[in-house]
Amino acid sequence: MLQIIIQGRGGQGAQTAGNLLAAAFFAAGRQVQCFATYGGARRGTPVSSFIRVDDRPVRVRCDIERADAILCFDASLLGGALLATATPATLVVVNSARTGPELARTLPGLRLIPVDALAISRRHGLGRIVNSALLGAFARAVGAPALPVLETTLRELSPKLHAGNVAACEEGWRWADAQLRTEVA
Repeated sequence: MLQIIIQGRGGQGAQTAGNLLAAAFFAAGRQVQCFATYGGARRGTPVSSFIRVDDRPVRVRCDIERADAILCFDASLLGGALLATATPATLVVVNSARTGPELARTLPGLRLIPVDALAISRRHGLGRIVNSALLGAFARAVGAPALPVLETTLRELSPKLHAGNVAACEEGWRWADAQLRTEVA
């Protein structure tokens, strides 16, 4: 079972990203459980989305205590309770203009893939809406769902700007792919 935590701030699209990712996994034939928690119901407060993905029905009904992967919309949220769910094997994809080595100095012991999702989103006319770029990077880093499935999900379910969302998703995927290739080299 793959256990994923998505952490963001109210208004950043973390809950929408969780729903889109869950829909893409489901479209790929996987069993999915998706739920969210909120701080205060206002912009800027922490918001979490939790996803479990498996080939069999997901029967677990508790919070995720050990994440296999974390998608973080704001690097300032990488701490405390969120990182308490991480192990050395946890993959962390984070929205940040900083490089992997820069982040690793402040967050040692984590498998980090920073993605400048804000720059990617702006290039594709999405302004500050970074979820599609992050979803593409996350899908590449985790190895699922497949990019075509994620693109179809975005075309069908993203609220608006379908072409921009798909383009940002593709660029986020390529961004993570380039970072993973340099890790191997």
